[in-house]
Amino acid sequence: MILIADSGSTKIDWCLLNGKKKVAQIFTTGMNALLMTEEEMAECIMNELMPSLRGYDVTEIYYYGAGIISDEIKNQVINALKRNMPNVTKIEVDTDLLGAARALCQREPGIACILGTGSNSCYYDGEKVVDNVSPLGYILGDEGSGAVLGKLLVGDVLKKQLPEHLCEKFLKEYNLDRNTIIDRVYRKPAANRFLAQFAPFLEHNINEPSIKAIVMRSFTDFFVRNVANYPNYKELPCNFVGSIALLQKDVLVEAASRLGITIGNIIQAPMEGLIKYHSN
Repeated sequence: MILIADSGSTKIDWCLLNGKKKVAQIFTTGMNALLMTEEEMAECIMNELMPSLRGYDVTEIYYYGAGIISDEIKNQVINALKRNMPNVTKIEVDTDLLGAARALCQREPGIACILGTGSNSCYYDGEKVVDNVSPLGYILGDEGSGAVLGKLLVGDVLKKQLPEHLCEKFLKEYNLDRNTIIDRVYRKPAANRFLAQFAPFLEHNINEPSIKAIVMRSFTDFFVRNVANYPNYKELPCNFVGSIALLQKDVLVEAASRLGITIGNIIQAPMEGLIKYHSN
């Protein structure tokens, strides 16, 4: 049986396949391999995943995850999996970006992008990632992401760049004031997640010209500062995975069209695409 993992920092989506048939789908706490030791990852797998795999004979594992930035980290994940499943004959560990590319493009060349809490992109040749513009995080980059959209929204609210009724509506809806926002962004951990939680406000008020302008500007920045750096970016389909891409699909397509970019697939999560890829 084949075990596929789509691992983020918050949760891991595991899927067990018997040929092309989905046998089980399991969700566990996320693992960022950059931030965890081999022992910590092995313990998480043992406690949260293994009880659900009792009675199944796993022979191959394909793990796509956050924080896979070096061969050393890749080997730590492999070892953590081997500790729990020593009889597995094949383990492949790679980046969540390759997972997104395979899910979106299968075995065809294209540009694969992630638009969620953060953002990322790559040029995929149908087999591997051959070029990647560094996303740089929500302070220096991550254009189009939930964190950056939230940052732009909050900044416009506090600097009174939006109509007064929208500023009041936002602060009331999230029970926030200036001091609380400053404290959460500059003094508390996970400011990116705090900012990304405001993405639904943008979606629900997208018909307001000032709100649409925020989203359009950030998506345009994403295309100009990332996608436009790849060869033949106007000839290849530009594909997306992630909640932000799906929620703001219409604005995303419009921003791309203005720049002569063709949008391909837009999906919320990569697992169904990965099932198709590994079933074939």
